[in-house]
Amino acid sequence: MTEQIKDVKTGTTTVGLIYDSGVILAADKRASMGHIAYEEESEKIYKINDFVAMTNAGNVGDSLIIIRFIRSQAKVYELERGERMSARAASTMLSNVLGANRYYPYIVQFVMGGFNGGKPTLFDVTPYGAVLERTQYAVSGSGTEPALTTLDLGYKKGMNERDAILLAARAIESGKRRDIYSGGVGATVWVVDSKGTREVSKAALDKFTKEAAASSQ
Repeated sequence: MTEQIKDVKTGTTTVGLIYDSGVILAADKRASMGHIAYEEESEKIYKINDFVAMTNAGNVGDSLIIIRFIRSQAKVYELERGERMSARAASTMLSNVLGANRYYPYIVQFVMGGFNGGKPTLFDVTPYGAVLERTQYAVSGSGTEPALTTLDLGYKKGMNERDAILLAARAIESGKRRDIYSGGVGATVWVVDSKGTREVSKAALDKFTKEAAASSQ
């Protein structure tokens, strides 16, 4: 009798978008393991340095190994060169790691956002190491289709920070609503701009949502 080995499915919804003065990164909070919602408050956005952050989708173990490596290399880069690693440089290094392991691939996908030289930048990095620069927005994970539809309908060039935060949060909620592997308690939203990387608090997100609802009435 032949024993079949089945993959354990995982899923998530993460998005990144460029607004008038920075980058917004957002993600749901559910960690799934097959048909089980394993954790509802999982964090999926990671700071690489003061002006670069990234989201992860896919296998958690693979993601964390790579994130630790990129973080350590960003510190070495800064010590050796006297300047911070940019999102473009971090994406290139990430691409090299993934490309070198293409025959035994890491089951991951990343969205990398940064602010360098007065310019916001956004990259989508695929499991086999392709680096796709995005001039508007990027999406990853099993909730890609509903999140992408929300961004397609709502994105405008030159959006301000509040509107960009709200759109990213709505895209995550769309993924959570239609993708059974996405969910969790609320959404995690980060801003990367000339001030650095910072997480948007739940209180601030609730405030923006109420203000938007009031202004639309």
